[in-house]
Amino acid sequence: MTEPAPLHRDALHAPIVLGVSLKLYMDVDTTTRWSHAVSDLARAHPAIVQGRVRLFVLPSLPALPAVRDEFEGTPVGVGAQDLFWEDRGAFTGAVSGADLKTVGCAYAEVGHAERRSLFGDDDEAVRRKVAAALRNGLTPVLCVGETAKSHAAAAAAATGDELASAIAALPPTGSGHELIVAYEPRWAIGQAEPAPAEHVAEVIGELRARLAADGRIRSASVIYGGSAQPGTLSTLAGTADGLFLGRFAHDPGRLALIVDEADALSDPQVTTR
Repeated sequence: MTEPAPLHRDALHAPIVLGVSLKLYMDVDTTTRWSHAVSDLARAHPAIVQGRVRLFVLPSLPALPAVRDEFEGTPVGVGAQDLFWEDRGAFTGAVSGADLKTVGCAYAEVGHAERRSLFGDDDEAVRRKVAAALRNGLTPVLCVGETAKSHAAAAAAATGDELASAIAALPPTGSGHELIVAYEPRWAIGQAEPAPAEHVAEVIGELRARLAADGRIRSASVIYGGSAQPGTLSTLAGTADGLFLGRFAHDPGRLALIVDEADALSDPQVTTR
C-alpha cells in the first residue's frame, strides 16, 4: 500500500495568504466600490501580481456577482462566508456549494465564531460543511479557536481537537485536499489588539503538527485572525502563513499597508510601493 504524500508547504516559496471577510458591514453598492478600489490595488501591486501575496475576499452573498466581476482578470480569489452541507434538496434558504462554484467562488468560510454563536453551527455542522466545500472544488477557510482566554497550552490542545473534529470526515484522496485554517481565538475577535504573539505561536504550532500528521491533506496554510491589523504580521514573525482580516481591512488604504507589510516579509530585499 502506498503511503500518503506528506503535507507540503515550502515556507521559502509559498505566498503569504491574506483573506478579507466583509461580514455584513457593507451594502452591495459599498461592497462594489470597496472591491473596485482593491482590484486596482491587486492589478498594481507587484506582490499580488507576482504571487508573493495570495489575496482572497469573502463578501456578503448578494454582493458576490458584483465582486466577482470587479476582480475578474486579477489574481484575487472570491468566496462565500458560509455554505450548506447538502448540494440539493428541500432546504429553504440554504446555499449550495455547487452553486457557489458555478458563480465563480473559489473559497468557502466554515465554522466562524459568529456562525457558531448566532446561527447554531455545531461541530457536526462544521464537519459536514468542510466536506461539502471540498467535494465542490472550494477551498475551505476553516475557522478554529478557543472560546475563553486561557494558557497557550490549553488553547493549543482545545483548538487542535476542534481542527481534528472538523476534518474527521474527509475522505481519502489520491491528490490530497487543500485547506486554509484560520486560527481565531474567539476572545480576541472585535478587540483593540490581537492575541499575544507567543500565544499564537504555540497554538499554530499544534495546528501545523496535526495537519502534517494527516495523510489526506496535501497542502495547508495556517493564518491568524482576531483583530488582525497593520503590524500584526510582523509581530507574529513568520509564525502564521498570513492573516484573516476583518474590519481593519475594510479601508482599502489600510489593506494596502498590510499588503506592503506582507511583501516586505516575503522578501526582505523588496522595496514596497
